[in-house]
Amino acid sequence: MKAVYRYSIAFAATIAAICLLVVLSALSREDRRQLTCSGLQVDILDSTRLSFVSKADVKRYVEKDYGVYMGQKLDSVNLKKIENVLDGRSAILKSEAYVTGDGMLHVLITQREPVVRFQKGDTGYYADETGFIFPLQTNYTSRVPIIDGNIPLTVSAGFKGSPSDEKEKRWLEGIIGMVRFIGNSKTWSESIVQITVDERGDLVMIPRKGQEKFIFGKPDDYKAKFSRMEDYYRYVLPAKSDMDYRTVNVKYDGQIICRK
Repeated sequence: MKAVYRYSIAFAATIAAICLLVVLSALSREDRRQLTCSGLQVDILDSTRLSFVSKADVKRYVEKDYGVYMGQKLDSVNLKKIENVLDGRSAILKSEAYVTGDGMLHVLITQREPVVRFQKGDTGYYADETGFIFPLQTNYTSRVPIIDGNIPLTVSAGFKGSPSDEKEKRWLEGIIGMVRFIGNSKTWSESIVQITVDERGDLVMIPRKGQEKFIFGKPDDYKAKFSRMEDYYRYVLPAKSDMDYRTVNVKYDGQIICRK
């Protein structure tokens, strides 16, 4: 009997709590219908690492492409449209917009983080970890590896997105994997100062020290190619006496081809 009594009390308390939440929710919706937007609060979540976008930039984007939000009823602020406006900016990876009971419109920004920069003549652009290409930004330059020369990507000025050509997409995926490998290696991240693409489409690695240029070939099988570069420094270079090599070709499996 006591167990039934305790169950009844617990059930009644649960129902009362649910009813209270429903009432508070209804009041909250009513308050929201009456409140107007009193300001915009922008938070850039990765501002300690990247500075592509400022809070002033975000406010300007919203005002320009969304329109008037100040004084607008909170329940009529189109949060999805604001997010679409901001997500359309090439340097913004993701935005989240929401309103709070004090009348503030809040926007959280995550910036797009490049892993490599390409420079082809006067046209420069970044690519992020996913292979998304976006233009250089006027107010900030990210310190990432730069690849110049005869880059086999069809990218016009202002382009943003992924390559549509499968061959170009595979090449870019290889580049991203390669620069990630370099970045994870203390030896190579400190040694390689320039990467260029020659007229044959071969990657050429230029080290900080020495006269040699390493012909690397395509951005594939890069772990084995860097291993051959290590073998050059470990075995070939100490034995070459006073001979200076102009190029060291490591693009072929099992071969290190040195030319004066």
